[in-house]
Amino acid sequence: MKNYSEDANRQYHIQVAAGEIGRYVIMPGDPKRCVKIAQYLENPVLIADNREYITYTGTLDGVKVSVTSTGIGGPSASIAMEELYRCGADTFVRIGTCGGMQKEVKSGDVVIATGAVRMEGTSKEYAPIEFPAVADLTVTNALAAAVKKNGYPFHIGVVQCKDAFYGQHEPETKPVSYELVNKWEAWKRLGCLASEMESAALFVVAGYLHVRAGSCFLVVANQEREKLGLDNPVVHDTDRAVRTAVEAVRMLIREDGKKEIG
Repeated sequence: MKNYSEDANRQYHIQVAAGEIGRYVIMPGDPKRCVKIAQYLENPVLIADNREYITYTGTLDGVKVSVTSTGIGGPSASIAMEELYRCGADTFVRIGTCGGMQKEVKSGDVVIATGAVRMEGTSKEYAPIEFPAVADLTVTNALAAAVKKNGYPFHIGVVQCKDAFYGQHEPETKPVSYELVNKWEAWKRLGCLASEMESAALFVVAGYLHVRAGSCFLVVANQEREKLGLDNPVVHDTDRAVRTAVEAVRMLIREDGKKEIG
């Protein structure tokens, strides 16, 4: 396709060029989280700041690692993955926030996604709805090992992805409330752990690109616990999810290094 960037060497949206990022990329949604995550890297450098996309590159254990924000939702997240891939990235770890759906999923817990319900639109422009949105097993195992090593409370399983934040939180006010409410109940009965907005698109795009992707989240709160009158504080500190992702990338670097030597 035509490159619409003023600088033909840079990707149109993320404004990053080949050679400026590592094969490993940590992907928060909020651009403001990039600085916080970059502090866990050695010698981080701001590479680009354009639209919702901020990119830092540094190293972990001597290997180049990048951090790129994606904004909110599948469309912007898929753009970031496509353009990062064109710059050489092949391993993606999304970190973000989510809302718990099962009563045992509490505020401050970490959720690791094995797969995602495709209740969003972006993935449908990549794959038929019958194709599952599944996380890469190697990345998921690294996230699981990392969260256990750090000793954080965690849950591993399927999450639900949507496009409308207020469709989740105020479904009864929407013209399609009959569908939103009924499907939410179905996801709960099927054991969905939490709701968020990017993983389904990222997992499907990763499948199309033949790259690795995984996700971990901080549980901000749980509206189902609220309904039941259970303790439900609001937690904003994403440090547990950040530390989990960074440690997982370290593990992936070590394992990938062993394979290359072997």
